[in-house]
Amino acid sequence: MLRRVGGLLLACVIASGVTPAHAQSSAFLERRVIGTSVMGKPIEAVRLGTKGGVVVVVVGVIHGNEAAGLLITDRLQESVVPKGIDLWIVPTMNPDGTALDQRGNANQVDLNRNFPYNWAKMGKPGYWQFAGKSKASEPETKAIVAFMREIKPALGIWYHQDLNIISPGTGLEGTMRSTYSRLTGIPIKRITGGTYTGVAATWQRHSVKDGMAFVVELGKTLSTSEAKIHSNAVLNIAMLLRDN
Repeated sequence: MLRRVGGLLLACVIASGVTPAHAQSSAFLERRVIGTSVMGKPIEAVRLGTKGGVVVVVVGVIHGNEAAGLLITDRLQESVVPKGIDLWIVPTMNPDGTALDQRGNANQVDLNRNFPYNWAKMGKPGYWQFAGKSKASEPETKAIVAFMREIKPALGIWYHQDLNIISPGTGLEGTMRSTYSRLTGIPIKRITGGTYTGVAATWQRHSVKDGMAFVVELGKTLSTSEAKIHSNAVLNIAMLLRDN
């Protein structure tokens, strides 16, 4: 089914998960350990689709107690990836926090305040937004920084909870944010009220050449059927990017 978005025709992945036959490519390319956590747990990335295609990366979890994104990354690994898209899936960049059901890593560092762009000292261990002792001080952050610099994604999607919003954007990135909002029902609304230094998506936008990135703030809960809608939205905006 074709749908016009921002003057462009977008091939919509419908709720059943079926894509047009000419767009299908389900090739598994690789599974890689891109680093290890403070506690030595592997940080894994799975690559699907078309090698040499438009590179898209999806990170399911950065705050360990915001784990709904894992349902989406699981679904993506089972999906048919449209032709021309080189999709990397990182279920969690914070495996220690995921295992412990805590926001930060095993050092109690908020990894979404630890990235090197616009980093600032904030708090100490025990503070919920503790930014670490220095920029990119944590092994998890170092692993993602090195990985992103290697694969140079054109787009990154980072999942959080539980504000249930997507911030507005401009240009093609703004169109992709709006499209994701339209397909999933998550409203477009500016995120305010916090101290946002050392943020992963902001680092990606400013540090990966020609790269775009945005945060999807999921709600408090996510069902498997909703995860399917989100995974389909990822593939839709990846096609939108590919076709531009």
